[in-house]
Amino acid sequence: MTKPLPTRGSRRARRTGALVGVLLATAALPMSAQRPDAVGVQPPAVDLPPFPFSAPEPFPLAPEPDDYAEGPPPRPFRAEDAAELALRDSIVAIARAQIGRRYVYGGQTPRRGFDCSGLVRYVMAALQIDVPRTANQQAKVGSAIDADTAALRPGDLLTFGRGKRITHIGIYVGDGRFVHASTKAGRVIETRLIRPPSRGIKPWRGARTVVALAGGAPAGVAVADRGSGR
Repeated sequence: MTKPLPTRGSRRARRTGALVGVLLATAALPMSAQRPDAVGVQPPAVDLPPFPFSAPEPFPLAPEPDDYAEGPPPRPFRAEDAAELALRDSIVAIARAQIGRRYVYGGQTPRRGFDCSGLVRYVMAALQIDVPRTANQQAKVGSAIDADTAALRPGDLLTFGRGKRITHIGIYVGDGRFVHASTKAGRVIETRLIRPPSRGIKPWRGARTVVALAGGAPAGVAVADRGSGR
């Protein structure tokens, strides 16, 4: 026996009945379930997957000695470095303490006065560094340094003169300046090393370092003319 096809009216009745059933079921739910956004009411917790997390990149390790592209690492600090710095600072301090003392030919004490080599000998003797008496002799002790302000360090000796003979000497104190007993000024002064040429200013011939004389310093030779001073 053939089953009769549903009519349009029967289908509409079934849809209406289903809709009424849904509305009745919703009305039976508590208000908190109907309005999860109500004030003071939190929706049920939902388990979410953990947020993706990646560990930070590790800090790079210190390069090995072979990894230095611009040369080896700096030389470690030594106790001898501190002792040399202290000695150089002392040379500068004692030399500057004599500024204003009068110039006296042959003088080598603050009370009597100084000439250029007498000032150098007095400052060095105060620190137990033995140097000869005259500027020409002092220009041969210690180690030679290039006549370049970039190569100078406080406490180095600066030599001046014309021809082969050194006739003037001073003590470098840093920043392109030196202390010396000047015949022109008539006293111990501090002045710039590089100055315009002048008839009364002797050319700068070279430099010597004597801070190692306490332990014995290698002999050196004079260097070429550059600059001026007196």
